[in-house]
Amino acid sequence: MLYDIDLEVTLAPESKAETVITRTNYREMYYSAAQQLAHHTTSGCPMNVGDLLGSGTISGPDKGARGALLELAWGGKEPVTLDTGETRSFIEDGDTVTLRGHAQGDGYRVGFGACTGKTLAAPTIPDWAKE
Repeated sequence: MLYDIDLEVTLAPESKAETVITRTNYREMYYSAAQQLAHHTTSGCPMNVGDLLGSGTISGPDKGARGALLELAWGGKEPVTLDTGETRSFIEDGDTVTLRGHAQGDGYRVGFGACTGKTLAAPTIPDWAKE
């Protein structure tokens, strides 16, 4: 079964507006959810009620539909330009990434809300703790 779920990812540098960096669709998945479950269980990992499986990266056929920043920036060789003029090959401290998705039906739309995360700088280790 193919699911028609539009997905969009935005990236916002600290305290700045977000830029859409990719749009793709769940129908681009190489393996269906049932195939992923079968693979998982046949490789020796038992599944239990309530277990969650992630889909992994969902990349479409076009450059703008690549599902990971590493793919979008072609391994760092082609940085993504944000609306602010800044570029990214990798997420930086202070960046906020948001994933949004929805399924569109005949006369209805089901949204999944936004999943947002902000990258924080690693804490500084005091000198006394380094010894």
